[in-house]
Amino acid sequence: MSFNKALILAILVIIIDQISKIYIKTNFILNEEVFVFDWFRIHFIENEGMAWGVELPGDYGKLLLTSFRIVAVGGILYWLNDSVKKKGSSILIVAIALILAGAVGNIIDSVFYGVIFNDSHVQVATLFSDNPYGTWFHGKVVDMFYFPIWKGYLPEWLPIWGGNYFTFFNAIFNVADVAISVGVGLLIVFNKKVFK
Repeated sequence: MSFNKALILAILVIIIDQISKIYIKTNFILNEEVFVFDWFRIHFIENEGMAWGVELPGDYGKLLLTSFRIVAVGGILYWLNDSVKKKGSSILIVAIALILAGAVGNIIDSVFYGVIFNDSHVQVATLFSDNPYGTWFHGKVVDMFYFPIWKGYLPEWLPIWGGNYFTFFNAIFNVADVAISVGVGLLIVFNKKVFK
C-alpha cells in the first residue's frame, strides 16, 4: 500500500470521527442518552483526553498531554512513511494509518474544541460560539458510543468483586478510539506477519 493511500484512509477516518463528534456536541446536552438497543446507546460525555477518564493534575497537565500527543503523531507519521519505504505488509500500513487517524482525531478535540464550542452542561453547544468553554489546547474529547452489554450483581462467591454491581462493557468511546483499538488489534493478531 502506498503512503498516499494510507493517508487517504487516515483522513477518511478523521472526517468520520469529527462529523460524529460535531453532530453529538451540537445536538446533545452533556450526559444525554439515546437508546438504540438495550445493549447499545448513544451517551454524550466529555473527558480530558486520557484513556478511561484519567486526568493529569494541575493547569499544565492537559497542555502536557496534548503536546505529547502531537509529538507522538510525528513519530507515527515517521513510522508509517518508513514502513511504506521498506515495503511493509498492507496490514501493518493499515494498522499504522488507523492509529494515526485516531490520535489526530482526539488531538483535534483537545486543541480546538475549547475555543470553538461553548459549554454543553445545560444546553446544546454552539459551533463557533462567542463564549467558548476553554482555551487552546484545553478542549475536551467527545465520546458517545456505549455498549452496556450486561449489568447486574456479581455472585457472592467471586473473590474481590463478589456481590458488587458490575457493568460489562462500561467504557464510552468515539470513532477515533475505535480506530486506535482496531489498529493495535491488527498489530497484535497479525504480529508475525507485520513484524518479520
